[in-house]
Amino acid sequence: MKLFEPLKIKNLNLKNRAVMPPMCMYAAFGGDGKVSPFHLAHYAARAIGQTGLVIVEATGVRPEGRISDQCLGLWEDGQTEGMARLARAIREQGAVPALQINHAGRKSLVSGHRRLGPSALPYDGRAVAYEEMTTQDIAQVLDAYRACARRANEAGFEGLEIHAAHGYLLHQFLSPLSNARKDKYGQDRALFLREAVQAVCEGWPEEKALWMRISASDWLPNSVAPGDWIRWLAELPRKMDMVHVSGGGLQKAQVHSYPGYMLPLAEEIRRGTGLPVIGVGFLDEDQLILEALESGRCDLVSLGRSLLRNPNKVVDIAWRLGLTEWVPKQYERAYRERI
Repeated sequence: MKLFEPLKIKNLNLKNRAVMPPMCMYAAFGGDGKVSPFHLAHYAARAIGQTGLVIVEATGVRPEGRISDQCLGLWEDGQTEGMARLARAIREQGAVPALQINHAGRKSLVSGHRRLGPSALPYDGRAVAYEEMTTQDIAQVLDAYRACARRANEAGFEGLEIHAAHGYLLHQFLSPLSNARKDKYGQDRALFLREAVQAVCEGWPEEKALWMRISASDWLPNSVAPGDWIRWLAELPRKMDMVHVSGGGLQKAQVHSYPGYMLPLAEEIRRGTGLPVIGVGFLDEDQLILEALESGRCDLVSLGRSLLRNPNKVVDIAWRLGLTEWVPKQYERAYRERI
């Protein structure tokens, strides 16, 4: 079963193809972006549950780049120690630790900060004051990506994911529905993406895996589509080591969602780029998870909501398949038949 086959991607030695994707926990309770005891317990539990790759939630490169006041951040050196403890906790429990870095742009709900975006266009009619980023603002954010990547490396994360999906800042620059600029960042909407990748590469080692979370389709007319991403990924200053393929989030759209509904996007990106892809989209049922991998629709599977409901999702699948060696010794009694 491919789900339980190891996979090597650059420096990542993954024991299986199960991924815990970044999911905001809103648990940086002090509002300072720092790791809390909840984060340590939450992520370590999924590592104990035999998830191969654990990607820590969207982490702000700047204070205003967080999604909420309670989101993690890595915009200053004082936040690195907690992140190092988190990466170590994940690794010590048998998973590979990675970090997603992000700037929320116009979707930020952080209090006391400016609401920045490529243009002063609101997100789905929110009644807040938005500002079009100046070239100085853009330069500051690029510096923040560079420094955040450096801190992520210092903290011991083995992989880094750039968040360019779900309507956050990098995604906002890419779509004409959110980017109405008249300067070079409007004439070439992928310019900011390339510059952000370049900045990250200046802080993140070449020998460590780097990849991107993308919304391959906005499911909106005259906006981002898979063909755009195939071209943009080919034009980046550093080739991505894989792609985490999602969809939507730029603004409200009519989407017909069903189990595995985003796998066709992953297939198209995989064919068009030749890169390994992480598939997502309500991958809850055992057979769907197995089929997605066995058929080659994706190379890894993202088990987001499933892992929130059940940290031992991967162990449960293994047990049902008779692969009892994946059951942690401490939990064996839970899987024995009653006597």
